Amino acid sequence: MESYFQEISSRAWAVVVAVPERDFNLPICISTVFFTFTLTFSLFSLLLHLLRISNLCCSCDACHSYLTSSWTLDFPNLSDFYTHLLRKSPSRTITLHSLNNVVTANPLNVLHILHSKFPNYPKGKPFSAILGDLLGRGIFNVDGPSWSFQRKLASLELSSSSVRLFALHVLSSEIHSRLLPLLLSRTSSTSNSSSSSSSLDLQDVFKRFSFDKICKFSFGVDPGCLQLSLPVSEFADAFDLASRLSAERALCLSPLIWRIKRLLNVGCERRLREAIHMVDQFAREVIRQKRKSGSYATHQDLLSRFMNSAIQDDDAYLRDIVISFLLAGRDTVASTLTTFFFSLANNPDVASAILAESDRVMGPDSDRAVPSPDQIRDMVYLHAAVHESMRLYPPVQFDSKFALEDDVLPDGTFVKKGTRVTYHPYAMGRMEEVWGPDCLEFRPDRWIKNGVFSPVSPYEYPVFQAGLRVCLGKELALMTIKCVVVAVVRRFEIEAVEPRSVPLFAPGLTTTVRGGLPVRVRQRRR
Repeated sequence: MESYFQEISSRAWAVVVAVPERDFNLPICISTVFFTFTLTFSLFSLLLHLLRISNLCCSCDACHSYLTSSWTLDFPNLSDFYTHLLRKSPSRTITLHSLNNVVTANPLNVLHILHSKFPNYPKGKPFSAILGDLLGRGIFNVDGPSWSFQRKLASLELSSSSVRLFALHVLSSEIHSRLLPLLLSRTSSTSNSSSSSSSLDLQDVFKRFSFDKICKFSFGVDPGCLQLSLPVSEFADAFDLASRLSAERALCLSPLIWRIKRLLNVGCERRLREAIHMVDQFAREVIRQKRKSGSYATHQDLLSRFMNSAIQDDDAYLRDIVISFLLAGRDTVASTLTTFFFSLANNPDVASAILAESDRVMGPDSDRAVPSPDQIRDMVYLHAAVHESMRLYPPVQFDSKFALEDDVLPDGTFVKKGTRVTYHPYAMGRMEEVWGPDCLEFRPDRWIKNGVFSPVSPYEYPVFQAGLRVCLGKELALMTIKCVVVAVVRRFEIEAVEPRSVPLFAPGLTTTVRGGLPVRVRQRRR
């Protein structure tokens, strides 16, 4: 037997030796073996991970509906499915075992997560990993000392009067020179025109508007997306794609799925890498140009201000911070404006009330496109209408944290260490115990008592988050939204091409209407 194996071995070696050198490429062989081993090990690890998570096979109705997507037969959006489950739950809290996710619409739980037990509910490493390639070490993707440092720095900058004046200047310029001329160029020639050529995707317009504005404010750069020709912007498209694909990582049943794709650089992960590479190139080139010219010492954009701070020498850190503000300042504003005008199209009486209030505050014959800060503060109904729109259609429909240690929520729900805990502003805006039996109606006057705006607890209305992580850009965002609404409503009538009672949303980090918002624009007759 031993001689037999020796003979076989000698024959095999003879074959190897006989192979011409050009047919035997050792590096390729090693690469092939390594690739095969990596793929096999990754798939094996994924299988073990899935087998270890026995809850993946949970047979409860909620998990079954989610895993099979059968909820789509009864609900237009995933958030409406969650709202249904949360409204049925006596505690307003549910657990999706297959996702290891506790979801709540209970204000007491939100207070607990965002305030009382804030240290136990950070963003967490799972969330940071999902957005890490895009946001890096930016404020929206970190916890602990790094988050505290960036928040103090951002709070100092955003609260300064010079920044607010600069933001208002950028906003006014974009409305005067880009937004209103574009809408005027697309107005219908007659009051009853239904020609498809006169339609305009208002969501696309607001995305372009917000992108131009936030790039000017954040970088001091004008991408020109809202020019009359509506040019294609490779950077804007790459940023959109990177945001969407990053968000889709969270939909995977296991992070190993997208991690393996990223390791192998295939499919959506390859497209994500290419999109982020383009975003990185843009950001780093802007930083390089500012350093080269030295202009950041005198400019007022956020990047210039951060370059004058303690992090001025860390280009990667600068890139992460500004990209985070770009994401937040662009997408949330565009989302809110889109759903606001969707609501106006279905509630023309609200548009009439906003117009009447603006005439009272600004004067019916005023040629100002943008109200002053004092005039904005006097528009109580407008303020209420914006809040009402965000109640029904928050720009961020849900937000998740991860429990550091075992905990019990105020409603008695046990939270195991490592569990994802999600509070759901979209569902919270549809709870009758807070908003009454007409909670599905768009009714701005619910926010007004005795002629004064009457806010609710931020833990009942966490649209801007609450507690220590409350949105720093809240006032700037509200100013932008209200200025745009006044400027557009005073000059144009907006009619939906295809009126719908419920918008359909696409997956993403922020609320995006699937298929856009096609409208017809007519000049308002005064």
